[in-house]
Order: sequence, then C-alpha cells, then structure tokens
Amino acid sequence: MARSLFPTRRPAVPGHPSPGPMDPPRTLPERPHGDWAGDDIPDDIPDSVVNWGWYVDGTRQDCESLAEATAHALADEGFVWLGLHDPDDEDMAGLARRFNLHPLAIEDAVEGHTRSKLEQFGRTLFLVVSTVAYVPQRQRPETSEIVTTGQIMVFAGTGFVMTVRRGEQTSLKRLRKSLEKHPDRLEHGPASVLYAVLDTVVDSYQQVVNDFEEDVDEVEALVFSEEGSGTVEQVYQIKRELIEFKRAVAPLGVPLHNLATRPYKAIPAEAQAYFREVADHHTEAREAIQSYDEVLSTILAASLNRLSVGQNEDMRKISAFVAIAAVPTLIAGIYGMNFDNMPELHSPYGYFVVWGVILALMATLFVLFRRNNWL
Repeated sequence: MARSLFPTRRPAVPGHPSPGPMDPPRTLPERPHGDWAGDDIPDDIPDSVVNWGWYVDGTRQDCESLAEATAHALADEGFVWLGLHDPDDEDMAGLARRFNLHPLAIEDAVEGHTRSKLEQFGRTLFLVVSTVAYVPQRQRPETSEIVTTGQIMVFAGTGFVMTVRRGEQTSLKRLRKSLEKHPDRLEHGPASVLYAVLDTVVDSYQQVVNDFEEDVDEVEALVFSEEGSGTVEQVYQIKRELIEFKRAVAPLGVPLHNLATRPYKAIPAEAQAYFREVADHHTEAREAIQSYDEVLSTILAASLNRLSVGQNEDMRKISAFVAIAAVPTLIAGIYGMNFDNMPELHSPYGYFVVWGVILALMATLFVLFRRNNWL
C-alpha cells in the first residue's frame, strides 16, 4: 500500500489547527445542509458496530459519542468511520435513517450479495466486494471445502464511511490499526478507507492464489506418480473449489475499472491512479486463477486417460488368464463327451499325455502373453 494516497489537502476546518488525540473535545459546530442528517444517533451503539472513530487529518480524535462525532463530520470537520459485522435489519434500518442510505443498498448489507458491484446513490458510493479465505488441509471439514467466501460492503459518503463485513473472512481490525498508525493514509477521508479495503481484499486474493498453487503442484505430482491412478476425485474437488474462487474474484474487475476511470463524487480525481494499481493486481490474480483452471483441466484429462489405460491393462491381464485357463477347460470338455472311440482313451498313459499337453499349451500361452506385455 502506498504511504500517501493523494496530494495533501487543506485542514478539515479552515483557520483551525488539527486537534491531536489528547486535545479536549471541541464545541459542536453548526451543521450545514448536506446529503445526510445524522440526527437522533443514540449513545448506545448497536452490537453489530464493532468499532467506530472520528478522524481529522488522518488522526483519530477523542469523542464521547457517535452523535458528537457525526456532528463534527457534518460540518466538514473530518469524517466518521463505522465498522459493522453481520448487522441485522434493525441495526441497518437505524443507520440508514441517519446516514440517508438507499433501501436497496441496505437490503444487500443485511442479506448479503454474491457478486461484487459498485453503485452510486446520490453522493454516497456503495461497493460490494466478495472476500475469500483459504482453508488449510488440516482444518477442512468433511465436505473438503478449500475456500470460504464472504462479503464486505462499503458506504462512502460526504463525511462518513461505513464498512459492513459478513462472514469471518478478511477482518478489518488490523487494517484500521495500520491506518491509524499512519495518518497520512487516512487524511484524505472516506476514499482512503475505500482504497485500503480494496487493496487488502485483492492482496488476500493473491495469497489464496499462492495457496492454490501449492495444491495444484501437489496434485500434479501425485497424478503422474506410480500411486496416482486414483486421484480423479481430488483433482475434481480442487477444480470445483477453484471455480468458486473464480466466481468470487472475477466480478470485482468491473467496479475496479469504474473506480479507475469514471468520476465519482466520493473519489478525488487524483486517486484514480491508485485504484488502477489495485485493478492491475486484481487482473494478475484473475489471470493466475484462469491458468490454474486450465492446468487442472489438463491434469484431470490426463488422470482420466491414465485411469482408462490402467483399466485396459487390467482387462488384458484378465483376458490372458482367461485364455490360459481355457486350455484345460477345452480339453477336459472334449474328453468328457464319453465317446467310445477316442484317441488315448483306453491307453495306460493317456492321462499323463493329456496333462502334459495341457501344461505345455498353458506354458506356451503364458510365455507369449508375457512377451507381449499382457502379463
């Protein structure tokens, strides 16, 4: 992640120095007219809000309540960042009224959305991004699930940003701490958080790609080993999980392209270069997934061919043993017809002669099949 996202902007409030974390709280400024009201925010924060903070010039400020913080943000004095985890209808309904969030976006935040997308409602930018986590072999359940998926929704507006995480993938707790240690990354407002979230998610894609590479190399070596005749199910399982991974990653390409090329009120024009960088990393991950998918298709075909060849070899061995066993069966069948006039039927050495002929023919067939690699 870049040390500083965009060119340094002016202080949040002209003529006022930026307060430090230990400075006393300011008097609540007068609220100008904006695209959200921030009214009636209670002191009791919903349980789904795992963290929130008020930031001015990238520095987190001491604030007694969310209502006070939003009042400052409404006056263009910094911005508020709320982080939610698996909110319910009631939590999102209350926040929707206070931040003027669109009902369709709220529905996605509550119920989840399987595909990444980017939409703009007034001055608020709404982003849905799929998250993916790799499950190590020792932790895989009975279903042999290799990847688990979730979503992160980001509401980026004037003076506020809200991140809603569904599932246990890609926790944002470490990201918030990292950004707070480097105020230059947060001083540009909600766009900084949006960029940081996308950068973190795409980095997690690349990590999962690297983990898949190990699985693909392992199964490839196993297929072409002497013990690799029964690995079709394992190859199919990895390919199936890779397809699920691809479905989570691929749709993010369009939102990233739009952020890098189209103007949005919540995104400064100079920020597009940084979103293009994230888009490039996403393209690398998507192309790697596509290449692994093709490799697995080749490995699956090779495994099926090897299984078919093995079955043909087994059939040849069975056929050879059947042919050898047919010799005594044929001779015994002929002499079992009980005719009176048959060669060697009444000879004192007929029994030994017949056995000698049987053994000679069986030995001859065995040598011929062995020479032709049937046995």
